[in-house]
Amino acid sequence: MGKVTGFKEFERKDESYKPVKDRVKHYNEFTVPLKDKDMTEQGSRCMDCGIPFCHSGCPLGNLIPDFNHMVHQGEWQKASWILHSTNNFPEFTGRLCPAPCEQACVLGIIEDPVSIENIEKSIVERAFKEGWIKPQPPKVRTGKTIAVVGSGPAGLAAAQQLNRAGHTVTVFERDDAIGGLLRYGIPNFKMEKGIIDRRLAILEAEGIVFKTNVNVGVNYDVEELKKFDAIVLCGGATERRSLPTPGIDADGVVQAMDFLTQQTKVVFGQKVKNQVLATGKNVIVIGGGDTGSDCIGTSNRQGAKSVVNFEIMPKPPGHRSSTTPWPYWPLQLKTSTSHKEGVERNWLINTKEFVTNAKGKLTALKTVNVEWEMVPGERPKLIEIAGTEKTWKCDLALLALGFTGPESTLAEKLGLERDVRSNYKAEYGKYQTNIPNIFTAGDMRRGQSLIVWAISEGREAARQVDIYLMGKSDLATKNEEGDLVGL
Repeated sequence: MGKVTGFKEFERKDESYKPVKDRVKHYNEFTVPLKDKDMTEQGSRCMDCGIPFCHSGCPLGNLIPDFNHMVHQGEWQKASWILHSTNNFPEFTGRLCPAPCEQACVLGIIEDPVSIENIEKSIVERAFKEGWIKPQPPKVRTGKTIAVVGSGPAGLAAAQQLNRAGHTVTVFERDDAIGGLLRYGIPNFKMEKGIIDRRLAILEAEGIVFKTNVNVGVNYDVEELKKFDAIVLCGGATERRSLPTPGIDADGVVQAMDFLTQQTKVVFGQKVKNQVLATGKNVIVIGGGDTGSDCIGTSNRQGAKSVVNFEIMPKPPGHRSSTTPWPYWPLQLKTSTSHKEGVERNWLINTKEFVTNAKGKLTALKTVNVEWEMVPGERPKLIEIAGTEKTWKCDLALLALGFTGPESTLAEKLGLERDVRSNYKAEYGKYQTNIPNIFTAGDMRRGQSLIVWAISEGREAARQVDIYLMGKSDLATKNEEGDLVGL
């Protein structure tokens, strides 16, 4: 695929970024796209590798060598068709996916892998610019009605697939705007919300009905929900993890998602009462994942006095660890654009106490350094290192600790079973719960995961719903090897 000798002739190029001193002054995206000539060369780097392991790395089964080849040839419209045949929302994944496909790229064994994610983003942006992405409403309606609860990537993917199969789909979202965590959980500087809105316009034109401010089981009776022929639950894993640490209830200890959501709402002109701000404060972000990184970027934009990051796990190696060889997802240090905007990062550190003043306001954190004791066949054991206790000035502590699973309310009201990890239980491969006409997909079914997995699960669940309602389905699916069939 691509140019036979392209991987020998061209080095990897990624889009660049606007200077830190400029981009921290606003909440807009700050990437600088490559020129078309450069993108064509990047597509040319895709090897004729025989077995494209990028397929195994991509949960969606994207036809990566095929759209790379089209970019190499300058066939951008064909590239868009190929990309959209497996991925409903490449404009989301092209910005937010950690790109496991690139870590499985065969070229990555000897050189920098093909810049698959950036190529994907460039294809879809070109397609929107040229007007190639148009509504595809079904020619015939089946008369079947489907409720999709949750409008994150899993819910939106399921809704689009089911609508294109001819069913009448209504999407319920408990927040005031469609998008789930894409809307308020992802900072605007990582994805501007107009990116969501232009796709929603397509979905609405295809006939999908969206209802916001509808919290099923709270302000919308589940008996009304049961009137639909089928239900797809895609509410995500939104139970936030906390810490069993003294002082956790202090004024100034805030869940990361509350902090991020408030700022995004303010960006779009909403008034947030008692908004949590990092301005002029000593901020400590607890948690070293993507959400922690987002808190760092937001804190710097709000004008924090200092930003420190704690992670209880060891610092990953700068290069792929031998414990995660190609083509597996690597254990490797990740430095995001937010990290580069200013932060002190600390590993193997555990918070022992949130210190407050007489009024209950956070003033400091007490920590201790730790190490992990690994015994074969046993769970890793956390060991505190004596004499490493330290007190850190802190006015705002942001808990970016991930999520423990989905909320239980809806499962209880619908009579759904849950698995040992508290996820909504569904038969493997069928996404069907213990109630035959209720299905579940995405983080609600599998736990906190990647955006590509959410879209993949939404698509696969849609096919199973279609089969349940109609006895068969023409919607594309992945086989056991992860390859797409039915296109």
